Amino acid sequence: MGLAIKKINGLADFDLDSYLSARTAAVDRALAGYLKRYSERSGNIWKAMHYGLFPGGKRIRPILVLAAGELFGAKRKALMPFACAVEMIHGYSLIHDDLPALDNDDLRRGAPTNHKVFGEGMALLAGDGLLTEAFHVMSGAEALASVPAELVLKLVHELSHAVGVAGLVGGQAFDLEAEKGAVDIGVVEYIHLRKTGALIRASVRLGAQVAGASAADLRRVTRFGDCLGLAFQIADDILDILGETAPGELAESGHSEWNKATYPSVVGIARAQERLKNLFDQCLGELARYGKVAEPLRAIAAQVAARALQSNGKSATEEIKI
Repeated sequence: MGLAIKKINGLADFDLDSYLSARTAAVDRALAGYLKRYSERSGNIWKAMHYGLFPGGKRIRPILVLAAGELFGAKRKALMPFACAVEMIHGYSLIHDDLPALDNDDLRRGAPTNHKVFGEGMALLAGDGLLTEAFHVMSGAEALASVPAELVLKLVHELSHAVGVAGLVGGQAFDLEAEKGAVDIGVVEYIHLRKTGALIRASVRLGAQVAGASAADLRRVTRFGDCLGLAFQIADDILDILGETAPGELAESGHSEWNKATYPSVVGIARAQERLKNLFDQCLGELARYGKVAEPLRAIAAQVAARALQSNGKSATEEIKI
């Protein structure tokens, strides 16, 4: 599928697989380095935190931090603490989402979930540990060596807002309450834009701001992040209901998604795919002015959309039609 995505987007010279592989490896090395300093004296809590991050999934959120920052000229060294902070927060959210009180999942990326391995109490603490460590990392000496303290403070404030009650936590809470009754598509978008979209939006905004992007550029990348975040969740919802996984991923718990507040469960798969294609077009529109330098972000958006647009025997890339 990767070759077809490159072809339809005019990215013949851009190897998305190699790009993602190289940056995933860089993020993994940095995450391992941050956690290693606790490994000798922290016992099971360190093991549970490490288990929550490794082996990782797509690492899309930290890679978005890097890609958005590099789009506007930032160096990877300056971006990496913020990229790792975002991935730690993502890891925390997955540990907590899997708990019996929330999604009650037994599997994550084909392996037992954190609470199945370490118990519910330790899993709760591992999630708490990753969340707080994220802000420790992005406000630490390494970040401050490359980014002015005033900007670091601003980014800490922005990220904490994105993952708090106005964003990720609030979206999760609303999702939990939505299980009690019928919802419409407006409620679904409200949940998705917070539970999933807020962290993806913050990822591209953090990278762009570390790079010193202009106000106009920041507005464009923010709109891109909003569209990509919603597209990402709709794609996941479609794949879950179809009983499929994205390329390179392992199965989750397999719980039925038809009873949850998702795009496909409310409007059906066909309309969910139509909305996904529309969001993908909007992503491309926000990046149009940047030319080849935006190829990584463009290709990531294409991969997010294409993985859930297979139907009627057609390839995902035939369905995108750009």
